[in-house]
This record gives sequence, structure tokens and C-alpha cells, in this order.
Amino acid sequence: MKWWDRKIAVIGLGYVGLPLAVEFGKQRSVLGFDINVARIEELRSGHDNTLEVSSEELAQAHHLQYSNSEVDLCDCQIFIVTVPTPIDRANRPDMTSLIEASKIIGRRMQIGSAVIYESTVYPGATEEICVPVLEESSGLKFNQDFFCGYSPERINPGDKINTLTKIKKITSGSTPEVSNEIDALYQTIIKAGTHKASSIKIAEAAKVIENTQRDLNIALINELSVIFSRLDIDTLDVLEAAGSKWNFLPFRPGLVGGHCIGVDPYYLTHKAEQVGYRPQVILAGRRINDNMARYVARNTIKLMLKNGMDVPRCRVGVMGMTFKENCPDIRNSKVIDMVREFESWGVEVRVADPWANADAMHNEHKLKLETIDANNPVDALVVAVGHTEYRQAKLAELRAACRSENPVLADVKSLYDRHAAKAAGFTVFRL
Repeated sequence: MKWWDRKIAVIGLGYVGLPLAVEFGKQRSVLGFDINVARIEELRSGHDNTLEVSSEELAQAHHLQYSNSEVDLCDCQIFIVTVPTPIDRANRPDMTSLIEASKIIGRRMQIGSAVIYESTVYPGATEEICVPVLEESSGLKFNQDFFCGYSPERINPGDKINTLTKIKKITSGSTPEVSNEIDALYQTIIKAGTHKASSIKIAEAAKVIENTQRDLNIALINELSVIFSRLDIDTLDVLEAAGSKWNFLPFRPGLVGGHCIGVDPYYLTHKAEQVGYRPQVILAGRRINDNMARYVARNTIKLMLKNGMDVPRCRVGVMGMTFKENCPDIRNSKVIDMVREFESWGVEVRVADPWANADAMHNEHKLKLETIDANNPVDALVVAVGHTEYRQAKLAELRAACRSENPVLADVKSLYDRHAAKAAGFTVFRL
């Protein structure tokens, strides 16, 4: 049987899996599988609450079906795994979903099947962790009865320009022949082309260093912002001046959360420590970035105290709870850390976000989304996420949402002109 004739199952229908299933489903028979019954029902109704795929795009995937039943996987021959691979509270890789997905596939796959992993892992994980699970669950032999590949996801949640088909795709396979077949498979949907890595381990390593590099660059700028604050100079002014040189990289300070940049480096450092090397630079960058949310909260508190506020009796409004702008994804949002830091000072915190899901915020963090305005005023404002709605907000509107005579505005993303903000009556802090 040729690969074109084989039915695909996409395991996990989140930010990564759904766009993939939809693109393949426009051309060929695809089963979108997820253990979340509510997610399956939602997609069958033609709606995606992650907002990654529109209802119109869902309707165009004529060959795509959805299921939460393992039995429906039995007639599939290609399995693409796109389940979450987060970290635990100790910043160690959590492979639970990946292992469970491999068990499900192993119970249902046939001789000749191919399993392609897209979830972020450390170099070697596919063959060291996933393959043994597949062999045990199926009773089949790797590279004899079934084959594997790794093609790391490069989805950028909320980005409507750099979408799945427009981003070059890394591919790899467990044999040269399978590698060619996997590469050809992805070429049928990826308009930007593919890069065939020489091994699965190379493809895995490429994925984790992509985001590790970004993490370290942002950590450098975050550390510079701390230094510049003590020197009483504005970080953005410095970056704009330095950016006048052609080869200066345009990174900006900020909170580093989400499911990639704030997570992937820990997968690499975990594996490095397993082979006897304790990373220095990577972990230093992680410490800096993980502390920035608390740094923002503490500096906001300092300015509130300087302005004569009785902090434990004050109310702080935090605008923006997702991990990035114009996206409903709250996974690993560092704004949560900021809220907890404010609460540790006895502050009453009000949170708002036009993009976040209210039920998800309550279920995962026990936080209620509210409106912050003149009818529900606060003593200090933290604009933590650069949603379009906040970028377009008028400073007069923000000032009207503050009841204090000397309110503090923490402009984390430098959305507003700091001089205009001061003229509007704010004491301004920004990274």
C-alpha cells in the first residue's frame, strides 16, 4: 500500500494537532482523535475554541472525521502524535500524555504502520521512551513491523501570518526509506517546503534549541532591563538606539511563558544532566525569565509605597492573562505568577482579559475575569499583555479606571508613550 492511500490519525487536537488534521483533511482521509469528549463535540459542531482554525476552514476539511473512541483508530496506518509535553512543578519533563498516546496507538496499530511524533521532547526521547511503549503495547518489532518519525511542530499560537503551511517543516524517519516517505507526506501540505534531518535525534535537538535560543536572547534583554532600571535609563530608548546598527537583534524584554519558549529549554537541560553535564548558560537564562513576573509585581509595589499607598488595602488591576497577545492560550502564563506575588503582599487583585476563557481561568487558577474601568476602579494598573484592545486603549480611559490620586501604571510591553502616561497622572514602570 502506498503512503498516499494510507489513512492518517492525528492524536491530540489542540493548537498543534487541529491545524494539521485540517490541512491533511482537505486532501485525504483523516481521523482527528482526542480523549476529551467535549473537544470532539465542539469540533463536530464546527467551532474551535483555541481560535487557531476558523469555522470556514473546518468546513473545508471534507475528509476529516473526529472521534474519542480507540476502536476508530484500527483502520489507520499513519499516526501523528501532537499531545502536550509540559513540565512539572520541579521543571522536569512530563511525558505522561506522550506515553499514554503511545499506548493507545500500540493497542490499535497494524503491521506496516508509521508513528510520527510532533510533540516537543529531548534528543533521543522518541527511540528511548516512545518506541519501547509502542513495542510493548502492540507486540510488534520496531523497524521491522512498524516505523517511527519525528517532525517537530512549529505552531505559533495566535499568529495568522506564519501559519502551518507557511513554515518550513523539519522531518525525519527511523530508516532512510521511511524518512523519504515522511518528508514526501508533509510536502503535500507544507507550501514553505521541508528540511529532512539526518536522524530522529537531530530533528528532536533542532526543536529544543530553536526555543532555547529565543529564551536566552530574551533573558539577556530582561537582565539588561533590570540593570538599566537601576541606572535610571529607559530600556526601550537604549534598544532603539542600539537597533540602529544593522546586525543588532530586535529582542524586547517581557514575560516568557507559554508551551514552548518557557518549557523547551528544560527538556534539553534534563537530558544534558542525564549524560553528566550541568548546563550553565541555559539555566541562568531560565532563572532570569522565570523571575520577571515577580520582578514586575515587586517594582509596582515599590512605586505604590513611594506614592504613599497602604498596599494591603489597595486594589491592583491586571490587564491581560494569556501568555501572549491576541491569543486565548493561558498555558504556563507568567502573569499568573505576577498575580500570586501581588496576593502575597495582601493586595486585592482584579484580572481582565478580552481573549481568555473565563471558565478555563476559574478552573485552572481560581481567578474570575472582570472588567476594569471607572465603574470597577483600581489603585494601580498592570498592562501585562499586548492585546490589540490594550494597544488601542486611551490613556485617559486607563486613568479613569484608577481611583487613587497617584496611580501606578506598569506597562510591561511598553505599549504607551511613557511621557504621555506621566502627563495623564501615572507613575510609570516598564521593563
